[in-house]
Amino acid sequence: MPENTLSQVPPLLQLKNVNFAYKNMPMQFQLTVNSGETLAILGVSGSGKSTLLNLIAGFNEVSSGDVQFNGLSIIKLPPAQRPITTLFQEHNLFAHLTVEQNIAIGLSPNLKLNTEQKQRLANAVKQVEITDLLSRLPAELSGGQKQRVGIARCLARQQPLLLLDEPFSALDPALRKEMLRLIKQLNKTENITVLMVTHSPEDALEIADNIVLIEQGHIVLHSPAVILQQDDAPNSIHAYLGTYSQ
Repeated sequence: MPENTLSQVPPLLQLKNVNFAYKNMPMQFQLTVNSGETLAILGVSGSGKSTLLNLIAGFNEVSSGDVQFNGLSIIKLPPAQRPITTLFQEHNLFAHLTVEQNIAIGLSPNLKLNTEQKQRLANAVKQVEITDLLSRLPAELSGGQKQRVGIARCLARQQPLLLLDEPFSALDPALRKEMLRLIKQLNKTENITVLMVTHSPEDALEIADNIVLIEQGHIVLHSPAVILQQDDAPNSIHAYLGTYSQ
């Protein structure tokens, strides 16, 4: 294999001068994410973390610039056609549908699955260990079980990029760690690339290879996650964490 072959492979995701007008705070993002990476997105409330995910997913429309997936622009694709799955804090389960139906609707809006889709659903529920919950309604589930259903729906769709918008922040600490371990495991076993918005530096250290820090709609730092533990971290990190370098 020629030495420069690997350098010719495009990153999984690239944001190139992506601009978005949000109220009185213009935003601009440049970001590169490689396949199999887990990236934590940090910043104070209102800094633009969720907006960044929405621009990638297509829920917000890019004013200018480009979002590329494997080197190809996806900005003209509607959210449902992008190779992306998003899991929100609210997990977005339909109250009148069973667990099985809530997962199936991510594969087929009319809930009619073909043989291949049924197998994907079965594999997903097995991976997150909710096989015995398929006939239950969301009201009969605990918070952690609901999140497992949301993760199963993401897995069943078999998209290579998973966006997590603070999905575990409302869970108790032990359950949140359990969910983080599950995502970390799926990242490794399924090679799913993960972008996770979080307010918790501890969660970032638990799950992420790298972090980005957002301030006022701009990425001011892109670094290995270990920087959160370093005394000589940049001032932007110390300001965010409320610590001071010695």
